[in-house]
Parts: sequence; structure tokens; C-alpha cells
Amino acid sequence: MADVQDLFGRLPEAGPTRAANRRKVLLAVAIKSGTQADIAYRTLLSQATVSAAVRELVEAGLVPGTKERGKIVLSPVNDVGVGVHLGTNHTTVVARRLDADFDQVTSRVSSEGVSRGWHRALPEVRQMIDAAIAGTGGRRSDVFSLGIAVPRMINPRTGGFTQPILPPWREGDDPAGDLGAWLGVRTFIDNDANLGALAERTYGTREHAETVVYVKASTGIGAGIIVHTSVLRGHGGMAGEIGHLTVDPNGAVCQCGGRGCLETVIGADALIAQVHGARTRNGAPVLETLEQVIAAAHARDAVCMRVIRDAGRILGQSLAQLCNLLNPDLVVLGGRLAQSQLLLEGCRESLQRFALPGAVVENPQFVLDSSELGTWAEAQGALILGLRGMEYAGSNA
Repeated sequence: MADVQDLFGRLPEAGPTRAANRRKVLLAVAIKSGTQADIAYRTLLSQATVSAAVRELVEAGLVPGTKERGKIVLSPVNDVGVGVHLGTNHTTVVARRLDADFDQVTSRVSSEGVSRGWHRALPEVRQMIDAAIAGTGGRRSDVFSLGIAVPRMINPRTGGFTQPILPPWREGDDPAGDLGAWLGVRTFIDNDANLGALAERTYGTREHAETVVYVKASTGIGAGIIVHTSVLRGHGGMAGEIGHLTVDPNGAVCQCGGRGCLETVIGADALIAQVHGARTRNGAPVLETLEQVIAAAHARDAVCMRVIRDAGRILGQSLAQLCNLLNPDLVVLGGRLAQSQLLLEGCRESLQRFALPGAVVENPQFVLDSSELGTWAEAQGALILGLRGMEYAGSNA
């Protein structure tokens, strides 16, 4: 059976450029099978270069000599890719053999996140990774790549948290270093909204959308922005931090030190507080989690329906400004809050009211929709990140 990792150390006579192109094509196919034209589009290589790289991969036994339904796929391999989403109140792990389709993942989910502290969460995260790997039929030694998604800003130049480091993370926390050393692989980390955008852009039905905005609405609020195939991160990894846009200059103080940030108005804690304030006046049972609020809204609880729809309207106002600035083709709502259709409805109302018509209403290319990948988007994006990073890791990974 061929091994992806072995290829990174083989065929040195190919020269650095040819070897780099071969790695790029190999990892693009591992992320998602596709036609030669698809691979050329994703890698920004010419079709002639892709064709040459595929021939070398066929010779190495990593790609079959005949295409499957017109698509380039990997031959059977043992290698496993892993993606981890370390949420504040949830943890999701996905693992996939690289020769399997992107949706054939094994997963483990925990309702415990890193709110208890990273070092207290670490043992359970390791157990979840081991269980997900075992679900693929593999072992820990088969792990080829690891990517991590966190709901915090990550400096793309250092791979560490961008200042200020906000709770529950603390100075010195290094999830990529800790998990990478444990697994023995080079590990890559990024903001979870960025990786949600990467997954939607890669695995959604609108892969060829030029500009994609993914909004994660959950405990906090963030946005990931994809232009063509590149994540827009900014110099310090702060691009897309819409949760810290000021929407009420006299509002509540945010954990970032600002006042009246969007997150203080429509983040999970703010919505639960609104529901609690209304329901205690009529003696109704107290709802303590965002999931309970969403479930009550689905059951047509008047208070919860109003709170979520209004949250959508407020979010839509910020997205209208984003649409005026970026003119995206696609805006995707993800995160736990997006599980309610009421959020989408509220967003659409505000976009029609506040966005420039040419950016939204009169733009035939524009789409606002909920996530196709649901709560798996960030972990799937982390898996993609890990594979993309291996393009540059080479045989030293």
C-alpha cells in the first residue's frame, strides 16, 4: 500500500519546483478529489503542470492509472488527517483516511470545551482524537496531518494567539504545540471562523464563488473571509473580527476591553440574559444554554423567537456594512445560533434594508444561506488546514 508521507522524502531527482508541484497536487487531491481542471483551479497551477504531477503520482502508486468517474482520486493509503475544533463550550474532532471522500469522517463530540482551561481539557481532547483515529481503522502512528480551530485570533506569522489573549485561553497556552508533540506531527492552528469559511468554500456547492464570508454565531461572533482560495487573515490575524465591531457606544463592556461590541449584544450570554429577563417576569422555567433557547424558539416560544429574530436583524446590519465593503458572492451563517432559521430571516431583513442594492438585492450572484456543513464546518476546515500546511512542511514535518 502506498504511503503519502513516504512521497515527501522520495524522488529528489525531480528538483525543488517539480517536487513542490507534486506535493501541492497530491494534497489538493487528498483534501477533495476532482478533475484535472478542478485541481488546477484550486492550486493555481496550469493544467499542463497538474497533468505532469499526476503522472508522477501514478508512477509512485499514489494515484490510480485510471480516473474514477472522471476524477483524480488517491489510491488506498493508511494516512489519516485530523481536524480539531476547540470551542469554548464544545469540542469536535474529525478524522479521515486520505483516500476517503471528504464526508466520510469519523467524529467525536463533547459538550465540554476549553472554558474549564486548556490543560484541564487536554486529556479529554487526546482521548477524542485517539477514538476518532481508531474509527478510521487507523492508529496514532498513521496520522499525517493535524489542524486546530479555535474561537480566537491567531497571528499567521507566529502561529500563536494574537494579543490580547482573551479567556478562556491564557498566556503560555499552546494547543498546537501540545497536540503536535503528542502525535509527532507538525500542527497548524487558525481562527475557527476562518476555517469554517475554508470548509464551506471547499466542500460546499459553490466552490467557484470568488469571495465567501462565513459567520460563526455562537458563544461569540466572528467571520472568516475567503478570496478565491486564500483566507484573508490580516497582518496580525484580526481580519473578520466582526464580533468586536461597536454597535452600541454606550453598551456593555466586552471582554476585549471595548464597549458595546456586537458580541455583547447577540453573543450567547447576551441572548440568554435577554430570555432570562423576560421569562422570570412570568414565572416560566429558566433557560440556561443557547441550545435550550433555540429549542424553545423551535417550539414557538414567543420570547425566544423574538430574541433570535432580533439577533438576526442586528447581525444583518453589520453584515450589510461588510457586504458594502467586500461585495461577496456568498455569505454563510454557521455556529450554533445559525441552527435557527429565525436568525437567517432576521439577517435577510436587515441586508435588504441596509446593504447597497448592487451588493445584495440587485446582485444575481449574491447568496445568503445557512451552513451546508452544520456544526462540523470548523473541524472540517481544521482538517483542510492541516493538509494545506503539509505542502510546506515537506519531509521535515
